[in-house]
Amino acid sequence: MRMRTIGLFILCLASIPAQSSGLPQTDSLALKSQRAKQLMADGNFAQAIPIYRELNQAVPNNPGLILNLGMALHMAGKEREAVSELEAAVKLDPRLAPAWLFLGTARLQLGETTAGIKALTKVLDLQPDQPEARQMLASALLSLDRVEEATEQYQKLTEFSPESPQAWYGLGRSYEALAGRAFDKLQKVAPQSSYFLSLLAETRLRGQQFSSAFYLYRRALKEKPELRGLHRSLAEIYRQTGHPDWAEAEEKKESLPPPDCRPQMLECDYQAGRYSELIAAARDASTPASFYWRSRAYNELALSAFTRLGQLPPSAELHELKAHIYNGQKRYSEAASEWREALNLSPTDAQIQKQLAISLKFGQDYAAALPLLQDLLRQQPASSELNYLVGDTLLALQRAEEAIPLLKRAIIQDPKLLLAHKSLARADLAVGKPVEAIPHLKAALATDDDGSLHYQLAQAYQASGQFELAKKTLAEYQKVQRSATAARESAKLETEITAP
Repeated sequence: MRMRTIGLFILCLASIPAQSSGLPQTDSLALKSQRAKQLMADGNFAQAIPIYRELNQAVPNNPGLILNLGMALHMAGKEREAVSELEAAVKLDPRLAPAWLFLGTARLQLGETTAGIKALTKVLDLQPDQPEARQMLASALLSLDRVEEATEQYQKLTEFSPESPQAWYGLGRSYEALAGRAFDKLQKVAPQSSYFLSLLAETRLRGQQFSSAFYLYRRALKEKPELRGLHRSLAEIYRQTGHPDWAEAEEKKESLPPPDCRPQMLECDYQAGRYSELIAAARDASTPASFYWRSRAYNELALSAFTRLGQLPPSAELHELKAHIYNGQKRYSEAASEWREALNLSPTDAQIQKQLAISLKFGQDYAAALPLLQDLLRQQPASSELNYLVGDTLLALQRAEEAIPLLKRAIIQDPKLLLAHKSLARADLAVGKPVEAIPHLKAALATDDDGSLHYQLAQAYQASGQFELAKKTLAEYQKVQRSATAARESAKLETEITAP
């Protein structure tokens, strides 16, 4: 985030002489001011700090000079000190928009998101066309799950900066989040309805889980045969799985008469592409149909935003979007390639680096993932997630001894991180410490859907001489395994793709 404000800093720097007009016109102070300005322009922020401190001592209570010191501290990574100076600047001059901007940026850098939002909102009150402030504000709102507010800011940003990939990508993500909310509400009120089954099937189809999507669409069609689009979606599954003749037969069934728009206004709005009108009309409704059509409308708006993103020159955001799609399809090698392209365009973005490492890890390229994760961990040593990811990657590389301290640290920082418990148990077992593995296996037992954790726990009990517990746990393992096997066989029969 600090790198994104450098361009804004250069703009602020140009106004330093005017902001510092209260300086006594001595050669010494003028030279120091010019020297500090040059250091800032050259990126030598730390060296500029003591000079700006001297200038502030020489001319106290000058908001422009205090702003310059705050900017230098922020650019040097001294966020806490920067906040103190920037707050002093806006107290002296509440209309000093650059000070509010850097104050908001520093607050966000410190993880003080709510305070950062307040400062950035003040910037936009003073300068409504400030794109960087609006971009950071929208992103911060989205991070706090204040999705409606984030969407509004991204919409305005696309109007102010229609060529901004950050704006269109953020808007698409916001619409996706709103679609997800409507989907979650639908699941709560009507989890077995054709509306819910249809949306769930659509998600599976996007992830190329064809058998599961086929089963769900067929269930939805059985309950509500008049729901438009189901036959078309089944035809798409047939095409994707090599049955073009079945696809053609299924698509012919889609020819339904147009909906009666008096009782079905939401569907009519959707079919006519009036997505904003649909959303406004359904806002206060709580019926399954309202949540269904709202979710579909938001997804269409998201698709439109992402399509606009794709029409812009290549950007980190476009590659990030493609990477997420590949990850959803479990095509981790392709996802990693997209993350690399994104990182080339935004080399200081730690989040992109982390996502690249995770895609590499999921693709079992552990040797490539490890140095990326280790680099991130050096920057954030207190992160439970990164300690887990590095430890689990080391474990995958059969370096269990090295993994154990990191996994222990992850659990200390977040005792509820069950993935870390599972990995630490595996590491303990790998180095011959079954007693140490037992509590971690027990902690993660609720997540055991295939019996593997029960089996490992039984082995740990056996190795530690707790034979009765080993016998009991082994019986539980066999029960879980039988249940899992039966569920897989049942699912296989249910999800078999058959002719129309």
